[in-house]
Amino acid sequence: MIVRLKNNIKTRILNGHPWIYDNEIDSVENAINSGDIVDVFHGGNFIGKGYFNKNSLIRVRIISKKNTEINYDFFYNKIKAAYAHRQILFPGETTFRVIFGEGDGLPGLIVDKFEDYLVIQINTLGIYNFKTTIVQALINIFKPKGIFEKDDEKSSKKEVFEFTEGWIYGSGPEIIPFSMNGIKFFSDTMGQKTGFFLDQRINARENMAYVNNLNVLDAFSYTGNFGIHALKGGAKKVTFIDYSERALSVLEETIHANGFEKERYEIINANTFDYLRLLDDAGTLFDFTIIDPPSLAKSRDSKSNAFRGYKELNLRAMKITKNGGFLSTSSCTQIIYEEDFKKIIYDSAENTKRKPTLIFRGFQSPDHPIAMNIFETEYLKHMLFRIDSLENY
Repeated sequence: MIVRLKNNIKTRILNGHPWIYDNEIDSVENAINSGDIVDVFHGGNFIGKGYFNKNSLIRVRIISKKNTEINYDFFYNKIKAAYAHRQILFPGETTFRVIFGEGDGLPGLIVDKFEDYLVIQINTLGIYNFKTTIVQALINIFKPKGIFEKDDEKSSKKEVFEFTEGWIYGSGPEIIPFSMNGIKFFSDTMGQKTGFFLDQRINARENMAYVNNLNVLDAFSYTGNFGIHALKGGAKKVTFIDYSERALSVLEETIHANGFEKERYEIINANTFDYLRLLDDAGTLFDFTIIDPPSLAKSRDSKSNAFRGYKELNLRAMKITKNGGFLSTSSCTQIIYEEDFKKIIYDSAENTKRKPTLIFRGFQSPDHPIAMNIFETEYLKHMLFRIDSLENY
């Protein structure tokens, strides 16, 4: 089964970008069903093998530049290579993302390893059709106690495959214990995404160096990645804010598992946008303010709204940060690029008459690899600032 591309396709495809849109296809030879593996050609040149889906604007996702059979050995070798790379990145660690979709050459597949357990997410029909093969490869490579599948429901409807959420191999606890950066955490199988945001592991660790004996606010805390790192780093007190009662219950279990004293933390169940306004109105100040919101936009049509949302959050965060204090701020919205994020910080500082001085700039952990020829693989921006008042200059 062959898909032929138009002559005037963008060079991104020839340079290895795996997405081929419907308007880039010149012809489809033979009868092709959604989910089928196809050979992609540009003129007389073989571009790669991918899977086809007529229900998606991305008609083909390339999974191999080689003219090879897509079978058990193919997936086993790809996953094994990705695992070997993680072992180099995190020697001695037992928790990390093993497969990051396009970043690891397997678009539509996410695999997180939490010590003896795996959590997988399938986002495309093409990967779904190979699920049994992929799971068998994961079992043979990792010999896990259990594999939990936690698909994205919107993707399953869009791509037209059966949504699954549950243990598909072995079994395990509802919240999976694991250690990261020497701290005990839990991945919540009933929570967001795959249960824990491993992409912030390095940024949270870097923040630890500046929190000793400070009062810290962890806004949009979820299960407390940044705030727990702050407590481990010697923070005097951490205030956690999140709207999810479920996430905060996991946070409490995490706090207890690490033995932190009750007087060192406060947990607030509230809408973070609203609560930041209350803190500002009350004149409440923190030594170290952490802002790590969920994605504020899924499409380019909502980028302007996301920009305004990030500006409001960072403006409020600067206003409630003490003079000489610290602001740790992140964006996981892919279409808010780094230059956008810098402008958000600049505008917020201008409106609050603050001087933010950059201390540390981070991005997603390298187990979420950024492929420079696939710009969509880069999504996380993180910056740590010292915040001073312009009135002191």
